[in-house]
Amino acid sequence: MKSRSLLTSSASRRLLRPVADLIDQRIDRRLRSAAADNSAQLERLREAVERARSHQLAVDMLIGPGGRGLSRTVYQGPLERLHTELTELTGDRESAVRGVATAYRLLIALESLGVGRIAGGTMNICGKLAAIPLLDPPNDEILEIGTLYGMFSAGLVRMMERDGRSPSVTIVDPFAGIQLQPGTDRRPDPTGAPVDEHAVRTNLALAGPAGAAARIQRGFSEDPDTRAAVSDRAYGVIIIDGDHSLEGVLADLQWAEEIAAPSAVIVLDDFGDAKWPGVKDAVDKHLALDTRFTYLGKCAHSAFLRAA
Repeated sequence: MKSRSLLTSSASRRLLRPVADLIDQRIDRRLRSAAADNSAQLERLREAVERARSHQLAVDMLIGPGGRGLSRTVYQGPLERLHTELTELTGDRESAVRGVATAYRLLIALESLGVGRIAGGTMNICGKLAAIPLLDPPNDEILEIGTLYGMFSAGLVRMMERDGRSPSVTIVDPFAGIQLQPGTDRRPDPTGAPVDEHAVRTNLALAGPAGAAARIQRGFSEDPDTRAAVSDRAYGVIIIDGDHSLEGVLADLQWAEEIAAPSAVIVLDDFGDAKWPGVKDAVDKHLALDTRFTYLGKCAHSAFLRAA
């Protein structure tokens, strides 16, 4: 009792006050220092977030929907699936991975410089561009049935040239001002650019001399005069991306039987895409008949056949 009263006495409090004040000062300094450190950390965090937002804005302007109306952003899952499918198709994973990366850079460059766009999803486009050279077509004659803006052919020219080849491109398209497909609304392209031969020539020029020298035949692929105008050679690559109806794809496959070189690579776009069931139905139906073509496999939404 005596010790407690001693500690609580006024004399003791007077004696201990300097010690308490010193402790309070030290605590206060530590609190102010911690607050300053926290404030500095928060400011650094705010600056880092702002830099990240600026970087994201730049990326979005280049490959995101904000800058181009459709996203070309790549995600790990779909990319790994494409690598796996392309490896199964070609038997060479290292070349598949490298080819997809090259195709992606090319896709971004072409759509940044060109008029319009390349039709299709990012993985589908990259898969086609990478697969065709890896499948080693028997010659460098390329026929594209349905081109939209001609940008895919420009990209394929570059991919073939990177492989040491000398591509020669023939394009068949009606150039109706819009993308034509049965059962779809006839509305302007999302890019706002008209679908015409002038735009195609502009984009093909991005591929250099081989692109500028491309042969363009205006018309529908089922038209006899159109076919006669471009059936003067055997094609090592035939890309069927025109009428997506069952009847339209069947007609293009039958024509391809007549003009494909031995061992030619036949590519069918939107194969297995739920929006275009006619493509896969036509391929399945055609392969059940007496045909030169053998199914090789698929990448994303493109099927690849090999001619006998």
